[in-house]
Amino acid sequence: MPASAKDAPSWVLDPVHTRVMFAVSHAGFSQALGTVSGSTGTLVFDPDDWARTRLDATVPLERVDLGDPSWNRAALAQRLLDTQAHPLARFTSESAIPTDDGQASVCGELTLRGGTRPLCMDVTVNAVKRHPMPPFRRTAGFSATAVLSRSHFGIVAWPSVIGDEVTIRIEAEAVRSRLAEPEPEQEQEPGALQ
Repeated sequence: MPASAKDAPSWVLDPVHTRVMFAVSHAGFSQALGTVSGSTGTLVFDPDDWARTRLDATVPLERVDLGDPSWNRAALAQRLLDTQAHPLARFTSESAIPTDDGQASVCGELTLRGGTRPLCMDVTVNAVKRHPMPPFRRTAGFSATAVLSRSHFGIVAWPSVIGDEVTIRIEAEAVRSRLAEPEPEQEQEPGALQ
């Protein structure tokens, strides 16, 4: 791990409260919407020092839900996501550059369907504070957006029906690692983050 991230707080993604949503053109008629739940991963994050941020997240693509069983089967099949051969997508960050209070551009590499390409996400910190529900763990919440080209990852089937540009939206929560040292209970609002 890079020295800059060595002493930053460690967090674990909460798979129950982390969800990936994607939108892609359906023959120009509408934006087909899908979600993926159950993502897992680790995060090194200090809201006062974005440069120390490191994220390693895994998305279980077999949990793709387009709202219809037939659509789900088509999306998971070999011509599209090919989840039998590539059941997971993975994002590993390489840099995080603040763009505004509580916001940053987080860039790294996305591995999808066996291909790895660079990807940048616009990330907003929603809150970093003690969760109000038991077991009252210190929690960080994030919203993120990104845009990718499916053809860059070898997903090229049905170009006249499925758009190439895919818009990604992520809502994520992470809890402090149980191995981490306790932090003060003072709450931080997004506007106070640097």
